[in-house]
Amino acid sequence: MYAVIASGGKQYKVEAGQVYRLEKIEGQVGDAVGLAPVLMVGGEGEPKVGRPHLDGQVSAVIVEQGRARKVLVFKKKKRKGYRVKRGHRQPFTAVRVEGIQA
Repeated sequence: MYAVIASGGKQYKVEAGQVYRLEKIEGQVGDAVGLAPVLMVGGEGEPKVGRPHLDGQVSAVIVEQGRARKVLVFKKKKRKGYRVKRGHRQPFTAVRVEGIQA
């Protein structure tokens, strides 16, 4: 059974027992979180599609709070002596999906 959820402006296809990296969610490692809205549920018979979403949620446990690899941003204007180098590390939350209720 799988579900499509919306989190952090993105959509993820999730299945029970799998680990996913989502945008930052507040909480400590080991905390239980509910992921909603559920946009679609499928895998057993006819898939259910929400308009715009279904009632229910995906239950998950936070397994890691971290930051992604550094992305370097370099800006330069030729012949002007203007150079800027910046780095960015996007925070993420890794969650293990425990179950899907929809």
